[in-house]
Amino acid sequence: MESLEQLLSKLQLNNHIELTDIPDLDLYMDQVIQLFDNTFNDAKRHEKDKVLTKTMINNYAKGGLIPPIKNKKYTKEHMIFLSLIYELKGVLSIQDIKLTLSELIEGSSRSSEELQTFYRHYLSLSKRNSDKFRQDCTDHLSEVEHLLKDENAMSSEHIMLILTLINMSNIYRKAAEKLVDSLTVQQDK
Repeated sequence: MESLEQLLSKLQLNNHIELTDIPDLDLYMDQVIQLFDNTFNDAKRHEKDKVLTKTMINNYAKGGLIPPIKNKKYTKEHMIFLSLIYELKGVLSIQDIKLTLSELIEGSSRSSEELQTFYRHYLSLSKRNSDKFRQDCTDHLSEVEHLLKDENAMSSEHIMLILTLINMSNIYRKAAEKLVDSLTVQQDK
């Protein structure tokens, strides 16, 4: 089994599109895809996995997950929305993503600065979450090692750590889904 530090370094936990990565000029779709590929390529689980495709972008646009595109060019705001969708799509359905981002999408007429400030805060929280996750993983591994110290099978430790991480993932996913569901209740009022 790889060391925990080796595993964590492969996760690319702080791999995000930073505002400084996004040019101030509008991009064509191929340039958008290239930016996402360059940023997230190392974070893909399998080589054949696609980070972002033309079809995905078109579906997000048709589904109202991003503001309308003008002249086939994507603004910095579009890039922010696509980055947020990229983060959410691993856990939430497209409908849940639309509901989650609806306030931002509908408020996209607000200044670009407000959206960029929101995104900066998100990136800052993501960095702190990554740091906490590293510490939590170390703590989980210590707990597993302690519980299984009388066992003599390394595979048990490996399996137990997988189960522990999946359990934590499920807890966080369920909490996020409940928060999304509360958005539906708020919109119905």
